[in-house]
Amino acid sequence: MSKKNPASINLLKNSKNEIFEKFIDWALTIGRLLVIITEIVALSAFIYRFSLDRQLIDLHDKIKQEQAIVSFFKDKERTYRNLQDRLKVASTYYAVGQDKLNTSKDIIDLAPQGMTFNELTVSDNRVNINANFQVVSSLKIFVDSLKNYKPVKSVSITQIENRLSSAQIVVTITAELNKK
Repeated sequence: MSKKNPASINLLKNSKNEIFEKFIDWALTIGRLLVIITEIVALSAFIYRFSLDRQLIDLHDKIKQEQAIVSFFKDKERTYRNLQDRLKVASTYYAVGQDKLNTSKDIIDLAPQGMTFNELTVSDNRVNINANFQVVSSLKIFVDSLKNYKPVKSVSITQIENRLSSAQIVVTITAELNKK
């Protein structure tokens, strides 16, 4: 009969298994650490995503509030802009009107004694005057004064009529104004 080998106990470590065991031990330690770090990163990204969603919802709510305010003031803004446009047009016409008014006043101030205006029209580049004179010298003084008036470029008498029945000279004068 054959004898079986009794079980042997080896108290010395085998060098072949030692490298494998070190690798497994290292892999398990580092592997756990990598899993923990990965889970921490994933959890952080998940929590960060919730904070971004909250900010997004808050921003959408704020946009809706601002839209409500803008839509509330829309008609008032339209009215305000319309008023601003009308004021701008009015100020432009006011400036033009002031120039015409000043020209009219200056021409009336040039009128000598014995002259009456029937019509005085001031446009952008022309002044039309229809007036009555009692004497020819008044007409000459007025025409000379009008020629010497700085804004006037040229003066022409377009019509002259001597009315003996009323002892008046009716004259239509056109004066060209300088460009502004």
